[in-house]
Amino acid sequence: MNKKIYKQFIVVLFKNYIFGSFMAVFGIGALFMFTTLDISVQETITLLTILIVSLVIMITVEISVFLKHIRPIKTAFYKENLTIDDLREAYKQTHRFPLLTVYRIFGPHLFGLALPAMLISYISIHNGFLDLPFYYIGIAFGASVLVAGMHSVIEFFLSTNAIKPILMTLQNESLANHDVDFAHQSHLYLSIQRKILLSAIFISVFPLLLFSLATHFRFTEASIPLLAEYWSWAVFVLIVSIIFAIYGAYLLYNNISEPIQKLEDGMQKIQIGQLTYQNDVYSDEFSRLISGYNQMVSGLKRKDQINTQLLDSLFTTLALALDARDTYTAGHSVRVANYSIIIGKEAKLDKETLDLLRKSALLHDIGKIGIKDSILLKDGRLTDEEYNEIKNHPVIGANILSQVQPKEEMDPLIPGVKYHHERYDGLGYPEGLKGEDIPLFGRIMAVADAYDAMTSDRPYRNGMPINKALSIIEEGKGTQWDPYFAELFLLYMKNNTIDSKNYKQPV
Repeated sequence: MNKKIYKQFIVVLFKNYIFGSFMAVFGIGALFMFTTLDISVQETITLLTILIVSLVIMITVEISVFLKHIRPIKTAFYKENLTIDDLREAYKQTHRFPLLTVYRIFGPHLFGLALPAMLISYISIHNGFLDLPFYYIGIAFGASVLVAGMHSVIEFFLSTNAIKPILMTLQNESLANHDVDFAHQSHLYLSIQRKILLSAIFISVFPLLLFSLATHFRFTEASIPLLAEYWSWAVFVLIVSIIFAIYGAYLLYNNISEPIQKLEDGMQKIQIGQLTYQNDVYSDEFSRLISGYNQMVSGLKRKDQINTQLLDSLFTTLALALDARDTYTAGHSVRVANYSIIIGKEAKLDKETLDLLRKSALLHDIGKIGIKDSILLKDGRLTDEEYNEIKNHPVIGANILSQVQPKEEMDPLIPGVKYHHERYDGLGYPEGLKGEDIPLFGRIMAVADAYDAMTSDRPYRNGMPINKALSIIEEGKGTQWDPYFAELFLLYMKNNTIDSKNYKQPV
């Protein structure tokens, strides 16, 4: 992969670290230390020395931890013959990197600086190099925790921006060389709720607490009394501030999370094929997101409608092409689909099942592609040998559809194609299934196929009258055909006088 991107990433991290450290440690910590204490030049030099020594220790410890955290990412850019596991580990580590930055600041960064500084300061006060009360060390540690907290907030958001080029590079690499798209996987390492809550608390409470500590030092240096009353008041203000920060963060999170949840719910519905619009009740940037989402849904609906029309036309065209091999059975597949839909509607099948039934019926004779023309187009009755060969067409048809991709789209159509010649009494073919062991589509299509076969003209006979065909189906209920579906068809046909050859049911 492009090592230049990794090197730029390291440079950005280093710049961010210097900026965050300067803002937090020098800009706040040093300012707090040297502007609130009334100390001599010698003591100032001592404090600077303590700070520099502690910084060296801190940087040494923090670099070792940083190298451990960065190792999986570096491996992905420098290792030859990368595996998908290497890329996945690097991708996860990159997502976790902003959070790991916070851990480093509250770990080696904080304690690598604070512990040596506290120890050296204690020794310096004990040996007279600093003329300060010992409890100042504890207050300084508390202040360092505050500084680390503010530093972590700055570093977290800076690192979040810095990792984006790395993530895109890893995504492209996994997709190009391993056909795995990491972008389709969700990654949640720190919730928005926690992010907002912690940021709000630090941003609101940090200045107040820092000001309180600085004021305490000023009062102490100036020998101003009433420190107890001051801290009672300061603690009350801090508690009220924390409560307002938490409540404000809660309100802000709810305001942000509601539209996000609506979009997430909408995306989940899209995944299962439900294209639903979302109501736009927002007056901020989320209004544009909801509007964009609804435009996407409109586009998907239009494309879905076009694809459905194309697919329907394809099935119908294929059925007509199959029937065109035999001029005497022209339109047979379309009519069988129409009759099957009649039965399905009478049986109260849902819309999705009816659509699958119609497609299956349109293709029910697709296996006849594998039957020789000398048999399929023969004028006159078939011999037993020829009839046995033509009985293979349901299995041939099922085998053909099983090869069509995507497999999950074709699988529901196969049972009707394969079993539409089974008999309810078990004397049919290809497997001799009996009763309700015959799949639903097979039982429905058996009635529709038989009716159209009886009423259609053949080279060796004319199609029989509708009433006669219906009477044969009546007699065959429970033996040749499923009694329930046969009865539904009979009732419908008896109540609707139609010419079966010219019948055109909307499909």
